[in-house]
Amino acid sequence: MPQLENIEAIEKRLWSAADTLRANSNYASNQYFMPVMGLVFLRHAYSRYLAVKDEIIASLPTRGGKTPELTKKDFSKKSAIFLQPKAQFDYLVALKDSDDRAKVIVDSMESIEADYETLAGVLPKKEYRELDNEILGQLLRALNPEELKKVTGDVFGRIYEYFLTQFADQKAHDGGEFFTPVSLVSLIANVLEPKKGTVLDPACGSGGMFVQSARFVEKLHQNPNDKLNFYGLEKNGTTIDLAKMNLAVHGLVGDIKKAITYYEDPHNLFNKADFVMANPPFNVDEIDADKVKNDPRLPFGLPGVNKKGKVSNGNYVWISYFYSYLTEQGRAGFVMSSQASSAGGGEAIVREKLIDTGHVDIMISIRSNFFYTRTVPCELWFFNKAKPAELKDKVLMIDARNVFRKVTRKIYDFSPEQLQNILSIIWLYRGENKRFHNLVAYYQTQTADEAIKSKPVVEAYLVKSLGADELRSTYKEYVAATGDELSLLAKKLQKLIENDYRVLAKSVETDGRREKQRMLKEVEVLKQKAVEQLKSVSYFHHQAQWLTERFPEGKLRDVEGLVKLVDKTELKENDWSLTPGRYVGVAPEEEDPDFDFIETMRVIHTELEGLNDKASDLAIKISENFKKLDI
Repeated sequence: MPQLENIEAIEKRLWSAADTLRANSNYASNQYFMPVMGLVFLRHAYSRYLAVKDEIIASLPTRGGKTPELTKKDFSKKSAIFLQPKAQFDYLVALKDSDDRAKVIVDSMESIEADYETLAGVLPKKEYRELDNEILGQLLRALNPEELKKVTGDVFGRIYEYFLTQFADQKAHDGGEFFTPVSLVSLIANVLEPKKGTVLDPACGSGGMFVQSARFVEKLHQNPNDKLNFYGLEKNGTTIDLAKMNLAVHGLVGDIKKAITYYEDPHNLFNKADFVMANPPFNVDEIDADKVKNDPRLPFGLPGVNKKGKVSNGNYVWISYFYSYLTEQGRAGFVMSSQASSAGGGEAIVREKLIDTGHVDIMISIRSNFFYTRTVPCELWFFNKAKPAELKDKVLMIDARNVFRKVTRKIYDFSPEQLQNILSIIWLYRGENKRFHNLVAYYQTQTADEAIKSKPVVEAYLVKSLGADELRSTYKEYVAATGDELSLLAKKLQKLIENDYRVLAKSVETDGRREKQRMLKEVEVLKQKAVEQLKSVSYFHHQAQWLTERFPEGKLRDVEGLVKLVDKTELKENDWSLTPGRYVGVAPEEEDPDFDFIETMRVIHTELEGLNDKASDLAIKISENFKKLDI
């Protein structure tokens, strides 16, 4: 795929530049939010424009040696936006401080809205008037680094999502509720596999469900606009603008309407959606019971009404709506509060009726801290009205709370491999065993490929190393190794290289000469490359091992603490609970394959020494200050 290999680093650098400008201005995150997203949209539109422009010109007929002017229609065929010269990003970047950048940007936004009805009134405009002219210039330049000028693929689509993620973390708009973490949306889309039909998100936020559905279709080498019809509902006008921009950024077409879904169904999609995907607000207690009690989207009745005439908890209103939107063959996947799966009272009655349909398919528990705005755990629910007869009265329970990657101190997600591993369990459940075997084979092949890549970088380090015999002899073993031994030796090599470098660093520290210091920096780079590449070998081997240890025969089976196929009898015995942890048991404690106790203690000790030194210096300064004050 034609994509920058270091896209994650670029995303972070672009965000850092934009956020630094905000920090150095007088603007709050909520003031900076829409103007920045608008410029990211413009930059991406220009990127797509350039990517197809030459191809379009080459395809146009010439008359008398003249090529006709480019039109909107030419670009629409290529899922790109036609940009007039004044809306092209290079023109905006070239503006001088003496130019009124805000006016020119507003003009460019208006020109796009005039050409595209779906974006009319959507793009930010007046917000640019509130930003300093110099700050706008810096922001335009920050979003136009040289390395991005000739990229292909969906790089800016990813950057748009990354900026949404970061603004959600800052709660810059609507408390951050507009954004569902990409790893959860991707999991939902890949479980549902929306290949063709109508996709509805009744609480669509910034439109992430549509984007991930489109990506699934693109992986099949098909055009999502030809295969999927996107419909969304959202109550917040600004969030609708974000969603429409998000669709446009990814070259997608959709119909998103402003509505309060509890009371309205403007798309009239009752029993008409092939796929329903959503992340609704949890535990809402303000739904007017009288307004919804006769709604056909509540086939199982109201879950309960409080003394104020409000639905006691809105979770099962949402769940019932999602179910009711589906066609007779439809599938739904959505995020829900973990309270809902075992709630009692009227909610339990609704849940029992829902289970009786035989359409509850899969339940997945997700640990806390996956969301930017909620620290509580959640669950992913999946309905399938076309379940095979043999699975009709069964529900696949997956407890994925022990599957996660730590992104920051307070945010977790799934690595691409973790997401694939969860999906592989579902493949086995659906009888798609070949996909499981192919994934294991991919990990094994990737392990071997990473090992081949590791040899030149390890050898480059060995040239500069102290030449320890154990290090060199272990490397010889590693070169000839395969399978489990290859991974074990990769881990051993990592430790030996780290130890060798520490000894070298101490000798240079004692020596003190500048040329030695320069040499040490070069060796440190070589060390880091070698260690990271060796970690990749162990990592992919661990992924294959994770799957084969749990499913040694390549068939679905109950795995303690992870997965269990539960029948209707067992559900009834457990008060119709749909909480996976209630059935799968407790997972045995898993050893982190990358955890190095000795190295960790060394780092902690080094940090402690540094803190003690700082504390000592601080104590002296405080004492001196007191003396100056004659205290």
